[in-house]
Amino acid sequence: MKLPVLNIKGKETGRQISLDKSIFGIPENQHVVYLGVKQYRANNRQGTNKTKERGEIVGSTRKIKKQKGTGTARAGSIKNPLFRGGGRVFGPKPRDYSFKLNKKVKNLARCSALSHKAISKNILIIEDFSFDMPKTKKYAELLVNLGVNQEKTMLVLGENNPSVILSARNLSNTSVVSVNEMNVYNILDASKLIISESALKVIKN
Repeated sequence: MKLPVLNIKGKETGRQISLDKSIFGIPENQHVVYLGVKQYRANNRQGTNKTKERGEIVGSTRKIKKQKGTGTARAGSIKNPLFRGGGRVFGPKPRDYSFKLNKKVKNLARCSALSHKAISKNILIIEDFSFDMPKTKKYAELLVNLGVNQEKTMLVLGENNPSVILSARNLSNTSVVSVNEMNVYNILDASKLIISESALKVIKN
């Protein structure tokens, strides 16, 4: 598959780039993509939920009523989980939700996501550019020129570019990442994927 290279004004430069079939042309593996998204979201969970059990509640341990003859359930103290303000049974505890995924599986998931974008024609190739200083207006004009200002976009750069990243920071429905920060979740989350020429070379390597 060949795609034209665009400039920041949205015009074709007259050059075309062929997308590597081993990356952008593989059959989509939905289960591997699911694992990649699941790992990303699990690793981002804080896991700090905590409730107090009856042993952690501050309160009297006096037996509030006799054991038998009341016609109701027995209760040892006011900290009983049956009472309001009592402890919670089997409540959440702080835990680590992250899990390991093999490197080959993660690479396959990324390639499957990129192939899905390529097949659905949601990838744009743009020549390398930079801003002299962070300017949100310039990045907004870039999206308008490319015709994607009404869609959720992600720009992939070959290397970290602070001026471009800061220019896009205040805009909604758009993000700028370097190749190393690209993952399955943010690839699929974006409607349009804008890839710079230098980033495409890094992806191939």
